[in-house]
Amino acid sequence: MPLRICILETDFLRPELVDQYQGYGRMFEQLFAQQPIAATATVYNVVQGNYPPDDERYDAYLVTGSKADSFGTDPWIQTLKTYLLERYERGDKLLGICFGHQLLALLLGGKSERSHQGWGVGTHRYQVAEQPAWMSPVMDELTMLISHQDQVTVLPENATVIASSEFCPIAAYCIDDQVLCFQGHPEFIHDYSKALLEIRQQHLGEQVYQQGIASLQHDHQGATVAEWMMRFVAQNRTAESA
Repeated sequence: MPLRICILETDFLRPELVDQYQGYGRMFEQLFAQQPIAATATVYNVVQGNYPPDDERYDAYLVTGSKADSFGTDPWIQTLKTYLLERYERGDKLLGICFGHQLLALLLGGKSERSHQGWGVGTHRYQVAEQPAWMSPVMDELTMLISHQDQVTVLPENATVIASSEFCPIAAYCIDDQVLCFQGHPEFIHDYSKALLEIRQQHLGEQVYQQGIASLQHDHQGATVAEWMMRFVAQNRTAESA
C-alpha cells in the first residue's frame, strides 16, 4: 500500500510562476512520483485555513517552504503551530522543508532567526554528518537547491544534525524516528530556481544573484532526499500495522 502523505502547503507561488509550477504541493507530488517507494499526497493550503478532517490519518505530515518567517506572528502560523504540536504529541511523523524545517525546530524547543550569513540561493553543498539506515542511497555529500535568509540556529534538545555546511550549520536534522527536516528544497528544479532568482535579482543584489545563477550548472539531489524522506516514513511501518 502506498504511503499516505499530508502536505501542509504554507504559501502561494508568485503569479507569474503559477501557470507552469502550480504550487509547492504540486511540486512535491511530482517529486514523490519519481522515487521508488510508492506514495500518494493530499495537499491542504493552511494559509487559507485548510486542514485534513479530524478523522483522517496519514503516514506523515509535510510542512512546505514559505516566504513567511517561521518566527512570524501571523494567525495562520499560530494555528499551524498548534496543529503540528498536536500531531507531534500524538506520535505522528513530521517532515519539514525550509520554512517547515525552521518552524518545527522553533516549535519543539529550538530557535530560528534571520541569519547574519544573508541569502542562500542556487545550488548548495552540505557534508552528511550522520547516516542512519533510512538514508539510502548512502552519500557523504549532499547538494540541494536553496532559497532562504533564515536559519535554524539552535536545535531542539533531542535533535540530531544530519547535514551541515559552513554557511548553514544546521541544514538537516531528525528527532528520533518521528521528525525529519531539511533547509534545502528537494522539490525545486533548476528552471524554477532560475526563475525565482530572476524575480528577486534586485532584492538579492548583483553579487548574490550572479553567484546563484552560476551555481545552477551543478546537479542537485532532490530525488535522493525524497527517497530518504519516504524511507524515514516507511521505517517501522510494518511493525506498527502488524
